[in-house]
Amino acid sequence: MRGVSKAVWAAVVIVVVIVLAAAALLMQKPTPPPAPPTPKYADTITIGTTDKISDLDPAMAYDFFTWEVFNNVMEGPFKYKPGTTDLEKGIITDYQVQEGGKVYILKLRTDLKFADGSPCNANTLKWSIERVARINGDPAWFVTDLVDKVDVLDNYTLKITLKSPLSFFPAILAVPTYFPIPPDKYPADKVSSDNTAGGVGPYRIVKFVRDQQLVLEANPYYYGTPPKTKTVVIKFYKDATTLRLALESGEIDIAWKTLNPTDINSLKTKPGIKVWEGPGSFIRYIVFNTKIPPFDNKLVRQALAAALDRNSIAQKVFLGTVDPLYSLIPNGMWGHIDAFKDKYGEANLDLAKQLLRQAGYSESNKLKVELWYTPSHYGDTEADVAALIKEAWEKTGMVEVTVKSAEWSTYLDLTRKGQLAVTLYGWYPDYMDPDDYTFPFLHTGSNRWLGNPYSDPEMDKMLEQAEVEPDQSKRVDLYKNIQIKLADDAPIVPIFQGKLYVASKDTVGGIVLDPLMLLRYYLIYKQVGS
Repeated sequence: MRGVSKAVWAAVVIVVVIVLAAAALLMQKPTPPPAPPTPKYADTITIGTTDKISDLDPAMAYDFFTWEVFNNVMEGPFKYKPGTTDLEKGIITDYQVQEGGKVYILKLRTDLKFADGSPCNANTLKWSIERVARINGDPAWFVTDLVDKVDVLDNYTLKITLKSPLSFFPAILAVPTYFPIPPDKYPADKVSSDNTAGGVGPYRIVKFVRDQQLVLEANPYYYGTPPKTKTVVIKFYKDATTLRLALESGEIDIAWKTLNPTDINSLKTKPGIKVWEGPGSFIRYIVFNTKIPPFDNKLVRQALAAALDRNSIAQKVFLGTVDPLYSLIPNGMWGHIDAFKDKYGEANLDLAKQLLRQAGYSESNKLKVELWYTPSHYGDTEADVAALIKEAWEKTGMVEVTVKSAEWSTYLDLTRKGQLAVTLYGWYPDYMDPDDYTFPFLHTGSNRWLGNPYSDPEMDKMLEQAEVEPDQSKRVDLYKNIQIKLADDAPIVPIFQGKLYVASKDTVGGIVLDPLMLLRYYLIYKQVGS
């Protein structure tokens, strides 16, 4: 080693020092934390409900739960963004509106397949729409009242010509009557109530035992994002109590439609259970038949509207699980204003008495009212709702209310014949547009199902204009004026708007509640570990 120079030794020493320093720094650097475990999700989720499936055929089904199933096993030209009332394209890639809203050109996706792998195209959609019209079931009016003709322009382009312009037709195209179904699986001219063929949605039906069980499995041919959970089992229960017990025992993962208000509040305190709350779009209201005296007198209707105590009903009957409503257009929908609150306030007895006196009534000459309700169609709380309406009106000291009831079929028949002066009714939307909450109630001839209780040329004109107006800001103004006139004429008085509740195990996620009131099974998952 004597031959090694001092310079070399110095270089070696420097290198050693650097290496040792680097090693020391590395030893001082903290060890990174382990990566979080990857969550694991169950292959199957079980949902319980007290609802029933009517017909597994979009030409006949006209109820919310069956439509919920359709929205998971089928899909149409448009659909709603989860959690919103905003439309987005479904099985189409593009569309055009022509002739001022009278013609719609739909460009379909080229990768659409049914659950058996067979193709879906413009010819299929045309056949499905025209089949609805031929069968002429309950929801056929979505086609027969609106559509003039359907033409195939090419294999993936469809032209729909309407009878008259309709500004909200895309919302109609999100309704199951416009969902394509396989022509080789459904008969062309008759209803197929237990058909499990489905459509082009994220799930396919693998088992259906009526009133017992429905089993869905991820559709391998679906064009979009695969469902979060491979298999969804739906079990049907006879009542809300049995449904709640099934959740508490672990028999089901999710309890949906419909739990009692007391069950909802009780489940909120149960360990291991989560209660989900969201806006609902179903409404309840009072109908005055303006052809029957004394309800042909606007002052009488206004007085009863002013005396109504919505908050009392919401709290005492429903324990806060509904919200007071001051318009037929629900809270949260564009165009809504609190028209009745703006005009009458809430439980305004002074105004009610003033209006009753103007109408010729007094403490010694009371207004006689027969208030009708149906005891089970809207749930077992209906008698309590009627009792609180009676209480509110009689607080004026000038009204005497007799409460009467009839079972649903009789009730509906008497109403349609125009034989009931004051009735309680409810409404679940067909499509998410203010038109659906106004035209069927207030337009002359369109409210036959309520016994034609109201007719006004000015109201008719505004409703008709709002249907065809393409400018959204102008539609907002029209519906504002419609609601103001509704509150002034008071042929129909809103009471409350429902909320949506789902109870689940606390390991369940992906539940989205929106005004459509439909669960999207394909978003739901259950964590089982890591």
